[in-house]
Amino acid sequence: MSRAFAPLRHRAFRLLAFGQLTSNIGDLFYTVALPWYVLSHHGGALLLGAVLACYGVARTGALLVGGALSDRLRPWTVMMGADAGRAAVSAALVVVVATRPPSLTLLAPIAVLLGVGGGLFMPGSMAIIPALLPDDDLQAGNALSSGWTQLATFVGPALGGVVVAAVGAAPAFAVDGATYVVSALTLLGVRLLGPIGHASSARTGTSAAVASEAPTLWQVIRAERVLRLIFAITLVANLSAGGESEVALPALAHGRFHAGAGGYGLLVAAIGAGALVGTILAGRAPSFRRPALIGSWGFFSQCLFTAFVPYLGGTVPAAAMLACFGLLNGFSNVLTITAFQRWAPPQMLGRLMGFLMLGSLGIFPVSVLLGGVIVRGLGAAVFFPLSAASVAATVLAALSFRDWREFGATAAEPAELAVARS
Repeated sequence: MSRAFAPLRHRAFRLLAFGQLTSNIGDLFYTVALPWYVLSHHGGALLLGAVLACYGVARTGALLVGGALSDRLRPWTVMMGADAGRAAVSAALVVVVATRPPSLTLLAPIAVLLGVGGGLFMPGSMAIIPALLPDDDLQAGNALSSGWTQLATFVGPALGGVVVAAVGAAPAFAVDGATYVVSALTLLGVRLLGPIGHASSARTGTSAAVASEAPTLWQVIRAERVLRLIFAITLVANLSAGGESEVALPALAHGRFHAGAGGYGLLVAAIGAGALVGTILAGRAPSFRRPALIGSWGFFSQCLFTAFVPYLGGTVPAAAMLACFGLLNGFSNVLTITAFQRWAPPQMLGRLMGFLMLGSLGIFPVSVLLGGVIVRGLGAAVFFPLSAASVAATVLAALSFRDWREFGATAAEPAELAVARS
């Protein structure tokens, strides 16, 4: 376990971890309080969906901007600005919720501003980690960062539900706003401490032209096949994931399993529990010689568990399959994102993270729409093997390229070979 928690020896990372855990819990207060506020005041599902869409579209649209600003201004500057802005908007939301019934006119601008803040914040939140840790602790640091998120998904909704039930939605939104203030203060402490200063030492994976010049994001996309491959895997995986978790899984629990809300909660919790275990294992694991290769086989293996979720007889075996899926997914995500951070030029890490997040978050509306079409036409059970097959095929296609199999390899390769592969 000492390897898994080694990043916490560094004060700047401890501050970042505390701030992000607090902020993630606050975000889940918002997730619980918003539908309660809208629906309990007879706002209706259509209003709730419109507000959520405003948030999601704004967040997606801001991702590339957030990545570019992160590279230009440094991640913590953009993150602090986004947190300060979201704290102010949350204060306005508290006033609206306390004094007015829900309406699109009032909630849509607030949702857009919160979405923009989230989109600006997220690329920097991944780009900042390599600047705070020695390279030997980077994989464990990513595992802890992912683990905090998983932990927040367990703690946040329960606490948010208690607060909303006890004192109403407005205080819950106030707690969310306060967590942005806490996050901004911890980021201020991170900035005062300054980076460790080793962040560029391990960046040997990109081509010589990309590393030495100042290319645009689109030039890097054209030059680097591994970037296109990791984006393709991210896109296809998230195209499947949204429809699976938000449409097919609840439909399966309600229909085929007759499990009710409690059974659905068990299935969702199984994914989160497995992912948490997977991130812990990744934090304890050594740095692999070919992390992308190991991660790819993990992604491929998770598809085998996904495909059988509907066909093993009920909620409990389905939960076991989903827990295995979560474990492999959490483990492989940590390995892959660590390899990506080591590969990317430090002066472009924010933009490249924004590009990857565009593939994961931006595809969500399409994913749930596609999930609805497939579930309605073919049934919830069919969605799972279709989803697994699409992800497995994409991973196998990526593994057919040697530069993907060796992506993130620890041994330095000749510069001529790196240039040729670009």
